Amino acid sequence: MNDLPPDLPRLRILETWLALSLDRVRQQIADAERREQERQRGIDARPPAPDWLIEMGLNRDAPPNAVHVGGCHMAGKRSKGISRTDALRWLAEGVPACTHCRPDSELGFLDG
Repeated sequence: MNDLPPDLPRLRILETWLALSLDRVRQQIADAERREQERQRGIDARPPAPDWLIEMGLNRDAPPNAVHVGGCHMAGKRSKGISRTDALRWLAEGVPACTHCRPDSELGFLDG
């Protein structure tokens, strides 16, 4: 069973339409590949995660809420990277250690 038209003019029109459709598909593929390359470049260009985090309070004057290990899933949006020395200092000043990532154990910090 042949579902193509039998005459040359309609076959030429069909050929043109298919060529244009194929060009559009190829352009979409090229665009998708470019977006993926850009996304991957963004991932590759990210700075490394800090080793330690301090989660700040709700306002400027509030004390920090917790010390976290870098990359802790419980660290909030108000967290910023700190050095090992600062993490130890904050723990010594009474800022609580996150109960999920346990930075006090990672740092070898002993209370009292």
